[in-house]
Amino acid sequence: MTTVLYNDIHETRILIRGGGDLASGIAVRLFNSGFKVCIVETSRPLAVRRAVSFSEAVYDRKKTVEGVTAVRINRPEDIDSTWKLGHIPVLIDRENHSCNVIEPDVLVDAIVAKRNIGTSMSNAPLVIGLGPGFYAGKDCHVVIETNRGHDLGRLIFEGPAVKDTGVPASILGFTEERVLRAPLDGIFEPDKTIGDRVIKGEQIGRIGQALIYSQIDGIIRGILHAGTPACIGTKVGDIDPRGEIQYCPKISDKARSLGGSVIEAILSKLPHISYTK
Repeated sequence: MTTVLYNDIHETRILIRGGGDLASGIAVRLFNSGFKVCIVETSRPLAVRRAVSFSEAVYDRKKTVEGVTAVRINRPEDIDSTWKLGHIPVLIDRENHSCNVIEPDVLVDAIVAKRNIGTSMSNAPLVIGLGPGFYAGKDCHVVIETNRGHDLGRLIFEGPAVKDTGVPASILGFTEERVLRAPLDGIFEPDKTIGDRVIKGEQIGRIGQALIYSQIDGIIRGILHAGTPACIGTKVGDIDPRGEIQYCPKISDKARSLGGSVIEAILSKLPHISYTK
């Protein structure tokens, strides 16, 4: 058994829980900075902004976001070979059981579920939690603030992030109106796709006999896959009132900001990251 001290970013193994748009924006920044990045996801991801989510690799085997490609793999043993090909491996592992096999130097919980779903400080030498549900010093080493505003991206080394406000970020003054939610439990079936222009009152999709309508004019920036099970209140779509179709395949400003914060957290701890192999 030897203790390895990591001080080279090119040898730092980072496991990201979640492959949605925020997690993917973080993954792109880490990958472009030279880190070895791996993503674990569920078998039925609920990412809405699918054009910029590596979770799409679960469905389509491969997904490219801003020039970076992620590939679905079937077992942790395929991670190294995927890295050698210059891709980000995506592994289906809802419970994060593969963490013991992967032995990451850094674990980033970017599920953004507003609660901690099974992440602990013992998962890696450095554990980073995004947003509400994490307490730095108890279940992770660093919490990153995800609430938009003056403190977005701030590193918290002791204590929690701001509590979930329950209100989506404002775009041109629209908050909850721009978000499409499941009116009841059931299987979501969309009538639109990402990039479609819609007007207020237009039918966007349905769950059973319950129809879902747009509350504003804009562009479909995100929408769930057809046939996705959704619980009442689940976000099933996202309408961008700016109407700029070129925003659909681009990482958001929030995701880029959080990616920079994750890099800051890692670099501030990198000389001290070590574990026994």
